[in-house]
Amino acid sequence: MATLDELVVADAAEAWSACGFTVEADVCVVGDARIRFAEGRGERGIEEWTLRDLESLDLDGLPTSRSDQRSPGDPPAHPNGIAGLDHVVAISSDLDRTVDALVAAGLDLRRVREEPTPAGAPRQAFFRLGSAILEVVQEPPEATAKAGGDRPAFFWGLAFVAPDLERTVAFLGDRAGDVRDAVQPGRRIATLRRNAGLSVPIALMTPP
Repeated sequence: MATLDELVVADAAEAWSACGFTVEADVCVVGDARIRFAEGRGERGIEEWTLRDLESLDLDGLPTSRSDQRSPGDPPAHPNGIAGLDHVVAISSDLDRTVDALVAAGLDLRRVREEPTPAGAPRQAFFRLGSAILEVVQEPPEATAKAGGDRPAFFWGLAFVAPDLERTVAFLGDRAGDVRDAVQPGRRIATLRRNAGLSVPIALMTPP
């Protein structure tokens, strides 16, 4: 099955360094995933990703390239205490269409959750990509209508594993919100605020 190698993010590497991530040559290794920074293209957020062992590059609009790179090996320590990438979040105006495309491309569908999230997304699908998960969220109908109708799937945000979440939040100071219970039972979550200077919505979570 397909596994995640690299995410390309349209941010300055310095902004992530300031949030306590270890960056070398514009690349940050978190767990077994690489995050490559590509500021200055006029984009925001996650621009694209590379996956290993793909059957197809048609991922319903998610910009994708094939990779034959091996896992980066032992990741560096991050001053913020983050230890891994928990999941990547994408949004779809038609969850069934996106799920069919991802399964055909070789992604490992684990389950579809037929329950709404606190943010109002009616359904979600979860794919295993090695140690990380891809969470595809069904866009609420009103958001789809506001955007002009059906559209391709698109990347939205990232969630990282912080084993000592309180310490990570303390390190980040006013760049992080308060710690609260997550949707997943037994887990805790906090999010980065806009003043962190990152263009990707970021969540920080305790381990599963």
